[in-house]
Formats: sequence, C-alpha cells, structure tokens
Amino acid sequence: MQTDTPTLTLRPAFARGDADFGWLKSAHTFSFGQYHDPKHMGFGNLRVINDDRVAGGKGFGEHPHQNAEIFSYVTKGALEHADSMGNGSVVGAGGVQYMSAGSGVSHSEFNPSKTNEMQFLQVWLRPNKKNTPPVYGSLDLTDADKDGQLKLFLSPDGRDGSMKTHADASVYAATLTEGQRIETSMNKNRKAWVQMVRGDMVVNGQELTKGDGLAIQGAGTLTFDNGKNAEFMFFDLAP
Repeated sequence: MQTDTPTLTLRPAFARGDADFGWLKSAHTFSFGQYHDPKHMGFGNLRVINDDRVAGGKGFGEHPHQNAEIFSYVTKGALEHADSMGNGSVVGAGGVQYMSAGSGVSHSEFNPSKTNEMQFLQVWLRPNKKNTPPVYGSLDLTDADKDGQLKLFLSPDGRDGSMKTHADASVYAATLTEGQRIETSMNKNRKAWVQMVRGDMVVNGQELTKGDGLAIQGAGTLTFDNGKNAEFMFFDLAP
C-alpha cells in the first residue's frame, strides 16, 4: 500500500515576473528576458513557462533558437507559425504547436487576427540530446480529450498519439469540474509540475487558481479534485 506523500511547493501566479510591451503582456513563471530571479531558473529540465497575451496583428518576428524543445499551448484566438524549415501553420485555441530547435532554426509567431487578442502559454524544455535535426509539429486537443482525464500530448516516445520530443518529459493537459477526480502516481526518481491554465482546483489539499504553478517531488499519489472550470498542464519530468 502506497503511504508516501509527495512534497508540494506552490509558485503563486502573483509572484511571477511581469513584462508589458504594449502589444505583448506576459507573466514569467521562471527567469526570462528582463525578469531574473536566481531562485526561479526553472524546475528540473523545465526551463520556461510564459503566459502571453498578444494584441491583434502583432507577434514575434523571425528569431533563432538552438537546443531547446519549445511548445505553445493556445488558449484563446490563434497563433500563426512560420519557420526556416519551410513550415507554416495556424493553430487555434485547444491546439499545441511544437518545435524541436536542435541544431538551429529560425521562426516567427504572430496573431493572425487584426483586432482580437490571442493568448497562449509558451514552454521550453531542455533536450537530452543536442544538435539534433530541427522538427516542427502540431496537435489539436478536443474538449473530450481532456475532460476529467490527463491527455498526453508530448512525450519522448510519441506514445498514445502524442508528439515526440527530445526532452525527458511527458506533458499532459486536462480539464476538471466539480464531481470529477483524477489520480496519478509519482515515482521517487521523477519530478512533476502542475501549471494552471484557468479556473480553480485542489491537488493533495493544495488549492490552485489560474496562473499558479506547483512543483512536486517524491513518491506517492497525486489527487486532482474540487475543479471549478479548471484547465491545467501536468509535466512528468526528469529528476
């Protein structure tokens, strides 16, 4: 019988670093850009979680990346991507776009709407292999995929229809309403992170709300319940 309890450390939304460039408003869970905090440089191989709001017709012009696993989780509107590999796509709310920068790639990201704000979370993971050929992909997640369950969308082996990454990380999305409950087990040799996208819920007695993050270490059972319009990402990470 499992009696161990994982250790939980809250990273509250209000403590994140803020950036406001007019066209871009962003909250940084970890140090990024002009926000630097030596106590929050990442968690395990999870390096960046930026909660971005982009004004209509605006975006990030072409810029390079190398040796980073990057995905964007779109929550409102749409995100238009183009890169030096020749890829071009528009991913709407509920979709995820993924890029393994590997040996080097340049890309741009824009809000294709001229009038409506779009929102997305951009996440960077450290790869366990460097200078691999760059790769791009996207995946649409339906409401049913995430309803009261952890839906895998990124993994090292591409299992269960997920996109394949060079990071030692499996990333899930889920929604949770009252009456629903999700349980998963933590391995003592892994770390985990919960990132709230919207709403409220409770993880092992810890209340979480929109924008909160939760660092998890140690073996035991995780229980997600008391959801109120909750949507979140769950990261199973390298130790």
